[in-house]
Amino acid sequence: MVTPEIIKNQYIIQVANENHLRLAETICHEMEESAKARGTGIAKRSPIYVMEKMLEGKAIVATTLADEWVGFCYIETWDHGKFVANSGLIVHPDYRKSGIATHIKAKAFELSRTMFPTAKIIGITTSLAVMKINSDLGYQPVTLSELPGDEAFWKGCQTCTNFDILTRTNRKHCLCTGMLYDPEEHKKEEKDEKWNFLKESKLYERWMRIKKRILLRINPTDRSRSRKPEREMEPA
Repeated sequence: MVTPEIIKNQYIIQVANENHLRLAETICHEMEESAKARGTGIAKRSPIYVMEKMLEGKAIVATTLADEWVGFCYIETWDHGKFVANSGLIVHPDYRKSGIATHIKAKAFELSRTMFPTAKIIGITTSLAVMKINSDLGYQPVTLSELPGDEAFWKGCQTCTNFDILTRTNRKHCLCTGMLYDPEEHKKEEKDEKWNFLKESKLYERWMRIKKRILLRINPTDRSRSRKPEREMEPA
C-alpha cells in the first residue's frame, strides 16, 4: 500500500482517487500549455483519460494542505505489464523549482514498484534534471532498442519536433535518452558501484552536443531544426 506523504508541512502527495476527478481538466490544460512553452511533442491526454487513471489507482497527485493542486503524474503499462512508464509529470507553474517534482516522481516510482513489482520501469528524456531524478531512483541509461517495441508506446513521440530522427534511424537513435530500472539487475548492481549521474553529467552534456550535430544534420543549410527540445516522455 502506498501511503500519503506530507512534504515540508506544505504539500501532501498521495495516490489519486475520486476526490481528485475535479482536477483532471486543469491538469490536462497545464500539460498542453507546458508542452507549448517548451516546444516539446508530448502527446495530449484528455480529462477522461486522466480520470480513468485516477479511478484505477494509477496516478499520483500533489496538493497543498489547503487542497490546492500542485502536481500530477500517472503510470502506464506496456507489453502486457512487462514495462511501466511514469508518465505525464506536470507541476503547477507556481510550485516549480520547489523540489516537489522529485517527490512526485519518487511516489510514482513507489506506486509502480507496488503494483508491478517485476516490471521494468522506463523513461525517455532530454532533461538533465529528470535524468538526475531517475538516476537517484536507480534508473540506468539504455539504448532505445531496450524499450518496448509496442507501437502504441512510440505513438507518444509522433507530435515531437524530432520524430523524424526517430523514424529515419529505425528507432535506434534520437535526441532523447532512454532510461530503465530493472528490478532483477538492480539486485545485482547493489553489490557494485551505481552509475553516478553527477560524475558523468558533464560527459553526457558533451555527448548530447555531438549527438545533436550528427542527428540534426539532415540538411546542412537547414538551421530551423536546431531547436533545443526538452521532452520528457512520460510518453505523456
